[in-house]
Amino acid sequence: MKLFPLSAVHVRPALALSACALLAATACSGVTGNARVESVEASGDGILRVGLVLDSTGDSSFLNDSQLAAAKLAVKEINATGGHKGRPVELLPVEAGQDAAAQAHALVAGKADVVIGPTDSSHAPAVIDVLSRARTPLISPANTAAGLTGTDSGGYYFRTAAADVAQAPVLVKLAKNAGAASVSVVYQEGAYGKDVADAISEAAAQAGLEVAACEEFPSGEAGKAAGAAGEADADAVILVAREGAQGALAELDNAGIDGPRIILSDGAFARYGSKLGAKALEGARAVVPGQLPSAGFQERLLAVDGQLKDVSFAAETYDAVTLAALAAARAQDDAGRSIAANLLSVSGGSAGGSAEAPACSTYKDCVTGLATGAGINYDGESGPVAFDANGDITTANFSVFTYGADNLPAPSGSETAGRPGN
Repeated sequence: MKLFPLSAVHVRPALALSACALLAATACSGVTGNARVESVEASGDGILRVGLVLDSTGDSSFLNDSQLAAAKLAVKEINATGGHKGRPVELLPVEAGQDAAAQAHALVAGKADVVIGPTDSSHAPAVIDVLSRARTPLISPANTAAGLTGTDSGGYYFRTAAADVAQAPVLVKLAKNAGAASVSVVYQEGAYGKDVADAISEAAAQAGLEVAACEEFPSGEAGKAAGAAGEADADAVILVAREGAQGALAELDNAGIDGPRIILSDGAFARYGSKLGAKALEGARAVVPGQLPSAGFQERLLAVDGQLKDVSFAAETYDAVTLAALAAARAQDDAGRSIAANLLSVSGGSAGGSAEAPACSTYKDCVTGLATGAGINYDGESGPVAFDANGDITTANFSVFTYGADNLPAPSGSETAGRPGN
């Protein structure tokens, strides 16, 4: 059986959300209320239709393939269990790589009851605007921008990926577990860097750690920030960066900060090797969102697409489709409003969810539990979901990696954290 290497799992491109995009999301949906917690009457046509917004292009287009394979697998397995009310679930045709909003319009025209996507957080506001007006729930397997929490979607936006800030308590925990009493934060300018750095400062205070320095830097100009971190002489230095990470790590090395003191955010995670000085990262640690997909799940994906070379966001996509089908099953209705109103419950989430129901990990087991009156609490391929009233997951799984003398990472553990504020 082919298994995917580390480089094919959860390597995130820099997907950011601009302030303008956030404004569009929060001010232009035109839909009031919160569909996640409203009582609704059945209004579907009896056929559950699932749409996909596959918006990755260029060097990131490979991300479309893993999400499509995962959606196909979920639909296949749901239909093998009887589909929705005895009728097959339909996966609508995709227009991969096209404008995200245009894809959303096409899916509304195709009578989609739920849509999975997009990948890029900056594309989410336009898609949310289209779908919320149509009262069609959107579940993103990949949006991580913190600014999307609380988006005014009328309750039609959810995500099975953790927000970027969810990693903050894990980064702090890694520092504290290694004996640190103080931390410095060096972060790249921009929404990602500032949001995560602020969350780290909050998590450090809660953990009883001193924040000795918190230094911002423009990409490619990390020397001053690294120098300040060196002078602060904290027990641990947390780097929050994306495309500017390699240069920042070189500057931290120049500032005399050795590997065991360095902790990298998910955006800074990479296989650096000879791109950095010898042993610059030896002993450094990094976090990557999610957990390595199980061998069984990978095997099932390959049965759908034998040419698949990457599984990024596959588990989150699979879970999004399965949760939508379970919400429709609980409602006994395929309409978008009914799905949105039942997603919290079937995920084991808050606001009247079925958290007390025993966890179930497959569509078949979950609908069996529903039939016996046990309720649904789906814990999927990506782990527990438990949506909150904002449509965010309330627990997040992270893989931990430790760098060797060759500046290459190796898996060294895992951590689970609650989203800040929960």
